[in-house]
Amino acid sequence: MATSNSPIDTSLTESSSHLSSPPEHSSAASFTSGSLYVGDLDPSVTEAMLFEMFNMIGPVSSIRVCRDAVTRRSLGYAYVNYHRISDAEKAIEALNYSSIKGRSCRIMWSQRDPALRKTNAGNIFIKNLDPTIDHKALHDTFSAFGNILSCKIALDEEGRSKGYGFVHYESQEFAEKAIANVNGMLLNDRKVYVGFYIPKKERQSKVEGFRAQFTNVYVKNIPLDVSDEELRELFGKYGAITSCLITKDNIGVSRGFGFVNFEKHEDAQRAVDELHGNDFHGQNLYVSRAQKKSEREEELRRQYEDAKMEKLNKYQGVNLYVKNLDDDVDDDQLREIFSVYGVITSAKIMRSETNESRGFGFVCFTSPEEATRAVTEINGRIIGTKPIYVAIAQRKEDRRSQMAQLFQLKQRMNPNPVPMYAPNMYGPPSMVAARPVYSAVPFPGQAYPVMPRPAPPMLAQARPAPPMPVVEPALHPLNAKDLASFPAEVQKQMLGERLYPIM
Repeated sequence: MATSNSPIDTSLTESSSHLSSPPEHSSAASFTSGSLYVGDLDPSVTEAMLFEMFNMIGPVSSIRVCRDAVTRRSLGYAYVNYHRISDAEKAIEALNYSSIKGRSCRIMWSQRDPALRKTNAGNIFIKNLDPTIDHKALHDTFSAFGNILSCKIALDEEGRSKGYGFVHYESQEFAEKAIANVNGMLLNDRKVYVGFYIPKKERQSKVEGFRAQFTNVYVKNIPLDVSDEELRELFGKYGAITSCLITKDNIGVSRGFGFVNFEKHEDAQRAVDELHGNDFHGQNLYVSRAQKKSEREEELRRQYEDAKMEKLNKYQGVNLYVKNLDDDVDDDQLREIFSVYGVITSAKIMRSETNESRGFGFVCFTSPEEATRAVTEINGRIIGTKPIYVAIAQRKEDRRSQMAQLFQLKQRMNPNPVPMYAPNMYGPPSMVAARPVYSAVPFPGQAYPVMPRPAPPMLAQARPAPPMPVVEPALHPLNAKDLASFPAEVQKQMLGERLYPIM
């Protein structure tokens, strides 16, 4: 993406007198802490990298890169906390849209109140933007109308502009000023639309309203020799028509589809009801309400998701995951092993690019009862030289969710682990040499994280003592409600942890 260091050329000098200079007061006045949000980060960016960058502005109190609870992979954003609000303000001015590991970062004030963070007051939407316009160029142009809380260009998976963006102003007044001055202007030789941002739910409800009162009709399977006049004559029987057009290619040949726009919704609806599927010059016409491209794409996406969910639900509870298999086990052997438990629809060993077994596979039964019986009877049994693991197959999202739940439960059950004392030692833990601990965030005023020095050995000073009893960490009380919220496999593990000490 091209990087611009100056505001976009509006190409309209006649409007320059209406542009206001940035307000004197700072948006920092609205915030009571020096906490900043840093977004659009490369997954490899660490706290230490951010510290080096942000500590140049002023003393940083803490930095946290937000990560996935299970995989610990960066989520692409972080929070930087300064001791002084003035330093945070300087950081926004000096570092916003700076390049970190090849990506332009976005810095804004951290808004802890979700209601204020999600408010649409002062939020505007800009479309038909030139692809070369980036976050900074958009910010530089729209900052002329007031203090900006956030500014973003929508990007695709490859980091290219989608041609639209968002600017969130500190107040509604600034947003109104930007709309009045920029809507309809040329930005890099493109006429842009600027308007208030409308939440998705409101947009969808408006679309539903348009659908209920449509007047434009889409017609396909039109014979190639049919003219606009013949199509108008056919549809004109149902009411007054404002336009009728058959789409043609570059040399004027019909592409077999077109549009008919009626004056009244009732006439359009009647034409759809009565002409759809009718024979016209030897071909069955397809007649429906005309849709925008975005609406068609959304509908196709929804159909794909529905088909995907239907397929998943179809195999829910009947597909087994089998791992720890010997490398020489093939599809036929896997099917033979499990065939005693029911009718198998498929059995497959997963293989690498070089066709070597990856040690796991899937077996699909025709009913959940057969699959459950197989799990109960064969899980842990030695097949070949290894005990195999068999369980109901789960979607990746479900596994991640389950792992996250288990991680959170363990944190709740044992928030303060019992300290482990060294054997044959008297005294509190302070007498024992501590293992070096490396802080993820350097101390303010230091360029790099401090390397802790190991404490001097104190073994010679300690008196021998009889072995101390092992103290087991207390388990968090478990009730039926908490237990029911977890999958069956996790429930078994949790119950086992509590029953084992008793037995």
